[in-house]
Parts: sequence; C-alpha cells; structure tokens
Amino acid sequence: MPCYRIDGVTPVVHPSAYVHPTAVLIGDVHVGPDCYVGPCASLRGDFGRIVMEQGANLQDTCVVHAFPGRDAVIRRNGHIGHGAVLHGCVIEEDAMVGMNSVVMDEAVIAARSIVGAAAFVKSGFSCEPASLIVGSPAKVLRQLSDKEVSWKQRGTQEYQTLTRRCLENMRECSPLAEVDADRPKLQIGEHDLKDNT
Repeated sequence: MPCYRIDGVTPVVHPSAYVHPTAVLIGDVHVGPDCYVGPCASLRGDFGRIVMEQGANLQDTCVVHAFPGRDAVIRRNGHIGHGAVLHGCVIEEDAMVGMNSVVMDEAVIAARSIVGAAAFVKSGFSCEPASLIVGSPAKVLRQLSDKEVSWKQRGTQEYQTLTRRCLENMRECSPLAEVDADRPKLQIGEHDLKDNT
C-alpha cells in the first residue's frame, strides 16, 4: 500500500487489519485491529489525526481528512460505505455512513445510527443513538428499530470476515483471457437487502 511519513509521523496499521494496496495512508493514521480499508481509499493524516477503531471498515474510494489539530474518528465497528467523505467528524460505535455521503467537521454520528446514502451532514451535527439520518442537509428522520440495527451489524460482520479472507487468500494475479469451465461461485454470507425493515 502507498504509505507516507510526514513530519516524522508514520501511519500505524495493526497486523490483523487489511488495507488494500491501492489505498493511500499519510501521516497520523491509526488503523486498528480487524479493520478493512478498501481499494482507492484515501486517509490523509497530514493535518489532523485519523483513527479507525477495532472492526471498522472504510470501503472503496472513501476519503478521510481533518483540519489541523482535529481528529476524524471511526469508532469500533463503524461502517463507511463506498465513496463517502468524512472530514473531521466522529462516527460513533456501530454506526454506519451510507454510500456517497458527506459528514463534515465536528459532526457526531451517534452509536448504532445510520446515515442514508448521498446524505450531506453539516458541521456540528449531532443526534441521539439509533437515529436514521437522511437528506441534504441531513436530518433525523426517525429512530431505528432493533431489527434495522441488527441488519447493519450483520453487514459489518461480513466486512470483518472479508478482512480475514483478504489477509488469508487475496493475491494479485493476471486476468484470464476467458471464463474457466469450472469457475467457482463465491459462497460468502447471506446478507439480505430486504431484511432491514
């Protein structure tokens, strides 16, 4: 992975974490145990600190950054969907940020909350735990049910399993010229998109 020290500060990646080789880590970045960092993610700890706590995932093309002297934190089991941008905010334990959402400075997404896809969360935003947050600018729509929180947790567990799979057997290779005759189908998880209501 492209990993850069700046002003004598080097990123830290726990050995049980998986960081894709195309992700970029700069400076004061802490990737904790069992974390997943997807392809083309950018974690720029060149101004403020970036922390991913145990079991958090940061998916493809996400960007994490902060103003000088500020932190951007994804707490334990945080789940950040494809293309999201986090800037100087805190994603509390077991919360999820949907695809292509933006969460701005000093916003705090409470534990077990879900930010809907393509939401824009303004600076200084806060909410109660287990909130469903949607829109641009984002607002709390309602409280999440236990079933919805459980659905999110199962999705995060799939990414924790993916972390182990990547460490154990993902290897760079050359593509095949055509589909092989006995091509296996991936048999991973049973996450049902319809099972979240």
